[in-house]
Amino acid sequence: MSERILCVDDDANILDAYKRGLRRQFQISTALGGEQALGMLDAQNPYAVIVSDMRMPGMDGVQLLATVKKQAPESVRIMLTGNSDQQTAMEAVNEGNIFRFLTKPCPPEKLAKALTAGIEQYRLVTAEKELLGKTLRGSIKVLNDVLSLTNPTAFSHASSSRRLVGQLCKELNVEKAWEVEVAAMLSQIGCVTIPPETLDKIYHRQKLTAVESEMFESHPAIGRDLVANIPRLGGVAEIIAHQQERFDGTDTAGDSAVGPQIPLGARVLKVALDNSSLKWSGLTDTDVTIELRQRSGWYDPDVLKALEAITGLEEVLEVREVTLDGLTTSMTLADDVRTQDGVMLVGKGQDVTSSVCQRLKNFARKRKINEPIRVLVRCTMQSSEAVR
Repeated sequence: MSERILCVDDDANILDAYKRGLRRQFQISTALGGEQALGMLDAQNPYAVIVSDMRMPGMDGVQLLATVKKQAPESVRIMLTGNSDQQTAMEAVNEGNIFRFLTKPCPPEKLAKALTAGIEQYRLVTAEKELLGKTLRGSIKVLNDVLSLTNPTAFSHASSSRRLVGQLCKELNVEKAWEVEVAAMLSQIGCVTIPPETLDKIYHRQKLTAVESEMFESHPAIGRDLVANIPRLGGVAEIIAHQQERFDGTDTAGDSAVGPQIPLGARVLKVALDNSSLKWSGLTDTDVTIELRQRSGWYDPDVLKALEAITGLEEVLEVREVTLDGLTTSMTLADDVRTQDGVMLVGKGQDVTSSVCQRLKNFARKRKINEPIRVLVRCTMQSSEAVR
């Protein structure tokens, strides 16, 4: 078996016995005591199973495996001890989430059977995590790509908001910040039901008809229903559902969330989306800040303070003009990309991805695209000063 096993004891003779008796079946490492064991943990290459003696000087087995649970949660933990009293077993299970509890002396075949079961459990846990991780990332990417190809204006709005959301979450020390960033990426997925010309009016702050306003107001609920179908994105779906709600509740029905009842992620997303919309309409950073402040009661004051704290700390961006063939995935679009007859293909603010490049190249085969294309390139402070 290729998975590694760590055996921990304060008796070197017992550790040598482990190596002699198990090395033909398992890949065994040993540690003389808890402190040495903790120093051998490697997050990049974790042990599949960790077997620890209970009675050790300094750090006992319960303390060690409880710490292992925090530092290497995927490692399967087995307790081996000569003390078989009920209290020891309860502490081991409750503090260290022990997979097996074995008493000494333990016959080699019994220990080998427990190790084999531990490895199978480790494989099951890691396989499920990998599957869920790939499924989750894949689902998000598919939704993101669908939005970028079917409604580039909405996708561009979400992309420009996502970067600010990441900064706000860091400034506010938000727990589960990944949920807020994913919610920002998928915040406009409900806009697939809105005609592009209506979205253009919305993002350019033009007056809407009653029907258009109703369509836009319904997109968070539509987005929530779409995202809620993906496992483990329930929190993301709720953030999306509340993204338009004002902090003081002045624009919502009586049964809607108000103030701290609104998920923190939604309060962050509200600021980021409105900030993006105002900048989209041509306002400067200063004008945007003034406008947001004047909207009394709309936003969580703490989120507004965080926005003001990070103003001016964003990456230095250099504007360049490139041809279609010169686009790379390190760029962000500074302007809409349109055909020469005025059809918008990709919206400004969108990160250039491989699918965006392919979309533009496919269109260029049949319709001429306006070139050069203005893009933003992230630069270090040193390189930007050199440009000056």
